[in-house]
Amino acid sequence: MEGYIKPPVEIRYADELKVLAENDKGRRPENWKLSPAAVRTFIIGGTVETPEGEVKISRKFYGNDALVERAVITLAGSRGLMLVGEPGTAKTMLSELLSAACCGCSTNTVQGTAGTTEDMIKYSWNYALLLSKGPCREALVPSPLLIGMEKGIFARFEEITRTPAEIQDSLISVMSDQILNIPELGDEGLVLARPGFNIIGTANTRDKGVNEMSGALKRRFNFETVKPVGDVRLEKKIIIQEAENMAAAGHIDMPVDADIAELLAVTYHELREGRTAEGTAVEKPNAVMSTAEAVSVYFQTLSHAWYYGGGRIEPAVLTQSLVGAVCKENKDDLGKLRAYFNTVSKEESKAGGLWKEYLNSSKLLN
Repeated sequence: MEGYIKPPVEIRYADELKVLAENDKGRRPENWKLSPAAVRTFIIGGTVETPEGEVKISRKFYGNDALVERAVITLAGSRGLMLVGEPGTAKTMLSELLSAACCGCSTNTVQGTAGTTEDMIKYSWNYALLLSKGPCREALVPSPLLIGMEKGIFARFEEITRTPAEIQDSLISVMSDQILNIPELGDEGLVLARPGFNIIGTANTRDKGVNEMSGALKRRFNFETVKPVGDVRLEKKIIIQEAENMAAAGHIDMPVDADIAELLAVTYHELREGRTAEGTAVEKPNAVMSTAEAVSVYFQTLSHAWYYGGGRIEPAVLTQSLVGAVCKENKDDLGKLRAYFNTVSKEESKAGGLWKEYLNSSKLLN
């Protein structure tokens, strides 16, 4: 959709969602836009039979297909869904896709931070109206949890472990009883959740010790671990696909270089695994070596080529962009990256053509 940097999923894929809804013959949970089978097709791709013929639905999540099915079934029941994993493993994207397909709304979201308050989750007040009219529904400002309960849609809670423990635990009674009490409204302050309401949470495993979830809250969720991409070819495909989408959004009219994408995918995979393809051990950086970071590095390099490089992506620029991504958390990671380049340079099977140019750029690692 033109005119927006990143339109919500339900707008970006409106045509696919419409085709799926119009031709969906599966059983739907109450208040859902699509059946679980159609939700699965929307997220992992497939074809839809229409009166005009087959329509292809694009794959949007590259991961464990069985995980997607389990997530959908969890949301169709009475338990919340908690997506956990390393940063950059597409937990947020999967949460958005699920919300858009099931409810038609992916933007009913709480962004968890150390400053998140209970008002940001449940409700707050328009104090001008509160002073003039007293506690009344008109003066109430609903937050995502209340909106989700009243509309029968999902409430997304991003980075839940970044919020204080007492704020997290404010979800327990709502998830158990499906009721939210607003004492200021008296008898009218009892809000009952409509069918379709549920909560999708996300949490990074690296943030586990920040504000550990209580056992009581954990029991209200089904946990699914979203793992990093383990296949270099798949990681390369994701980098290319996402870079093409970002280039189109930024009006960058140049093709994605698949060979450069492969260099980057191999580098990220080997640093993340701590081992080269030939089996040589390398030291893992402290930085998050996620596919999302790889996409960011590639797009930065692509943008440099578009604006400064005459349309050619230089391996040396890729290396400089890589330094900024890998070494932003710990200065010792620069030494690990330099050691990786030195290790790979000795493996003659890679040291030809573009690889040689890429590895020669290690002199920039200062």
